[in-house]
Amino acid sequence: MSGTETEITADLVRDLLREQHPDLAGLAVREVPGGWGNQMWRLGDDLAVRMQRMDPTPELQLKERRWLPVLAPRLPLPVPTPVRSGAPSERFPKHWTVMTWVPGEPLDHGSISRGVHAADTLAAFLRALHVEAPADAPVAADRGAHPRNCADGFDRLFQAVVLDGTGARVRAVWDDAVAAGAWEGRPVWVHGDLHPANVVVSDGTLAGVVDFGDLSAGDPAWDLAAAWVLLPSGAASRFFDAYAHADEAAVRRARGLAAMKSLFLMLMGQNGDRGLPGGKPHWGPLGRAALGRVLEGV
Repeated sequence: MSGTETEITADLVRDLLREQHPDLAGLAVREVPGGWGNQMWRLGDDLAVRMQRMDPTPELQLKERRWLPVLAPRLPLPVPTPVRSGAPSERFPKHWTVMTWVPGEPLDHGSISRGVHAADTLAAFLRALHVEAPADAPVAADRGAHPRNCADGFDRLFQAVVLDGTGARVRAVWDDAVAAGAWEGRPVWVHGDLHPANVVVSDGTLAGVVDFGDLSAGDPAWDLAAAWVLLPSGAASRFFDAYAHADEAAVRRARGLAAMKSLFLMLMGQNGDRGLPGGKPHWGPLGRAALGRVLEGV
């Protein structure tokens, strides 16, 4: 932690609530392990406080505040919905948001045992999300684009991760995605960051989706990659049958993007100089398993 960075503690969260939302200050505050760009704190039983931490700008939180209330009512799974806004102050010079709590266990600490149900649930969620985005929807430079526009990012991950003899097969999957036809429809809403820490599970299946900081308008293949990144082995085919709106080119793009996302999880799990700062060791096996599913195909 840098000397200028504010340490986020339960006392700080309570102080901020007293200053800006005193009617909530009496609720219990409990830290939620994990988090990357933001740190989460449970607030009572039904709410959470999302504190800007590593994100360099408030844009991701402000995006969630603007668009989640619009999207949430039509989505078939629970998602966090902002209920109060926290403004930067002398006590904490960054943004924070009080949101609804999505019950369940993060998939990076849980598992899916009901693969068919999870595939159908994910397909229904993405069908509801993937509608045409309005003209003022956010657009991300690194999300929602054709894989050919992400080649540099893939190459950096490919070179940084130890692949144990599967490199040629992984490269072939990526090259096939780059060669696939582009999304020809209007840009649709895309979550953009569906990986095991950004969904919750309960009773062996998907129970909610969180962290919409990368929400943008773009190619739905970015989310269709979740067929391999989230679902257990053999479930991708069921997912695409249930989703029913992905042509061959979309599946090829999605599979390549799933390979890239798997490499990212593996890199986050690597220790030492090759891993990213603040890496998460338990993500390494998750990424390796996801990459194995990618190489299985559909």
